Amino acid sequence: MFNVLFVSPRIAPNTGNAIRMVAATGCELHLVEPLGFDLSEPKLRRAGLDYHDLASVTVHADLDAAWARLMPARVFAFTAHATTSFASVRYEPGDVLMFGPEPTGLLPETLADPHVTERVRIPMLDGRRSLNLSNAAAVAAYEAWRQQGFTGAV
Repeated sequence: MFNVLFVSPRIAPNTGNAIRMVAATGCELHLVEPLGFDLSEPKLRRAGLDYHDLASVTVHADLDAAWARLMPARVFAFTAHATTSFASVRYEPGDVLMFGPEPTGLLPETLADPHVTERVRIPMLDGRRSLNLSNAAAVAAYEAWRQQGFTGAV
């Protein structure tokens, strides 16, 4: 399946929602520290409901540790500053869908990381800053899964 990578997520309920999403799709969620919350926070647990046992979630001390685990996968960095639409990518199992922290998105130095295969964006109406992190991750993961024929879905 696919890997969803959150770099330094800040809002517990967004990560909780992502836990539900990866449990529903078979994706793996990778979180890069520092996190803006404790993984035992009630808001995170409530958003993830009873899906925590059904989800694959790995916490990495830093981005280098994530790369050590995820490479040699292709990495698609989601940013409002890209020109390529995420929908024009032909996703392959094992691809990494990378997202930045809620208030800022991915930093320029992260976007310039040599592991990043391509920068992509989710189209929005003009004048809008960004989507909610868990919503953006769900849109991307479902598009990647759709391209694989929703393998394993009932």
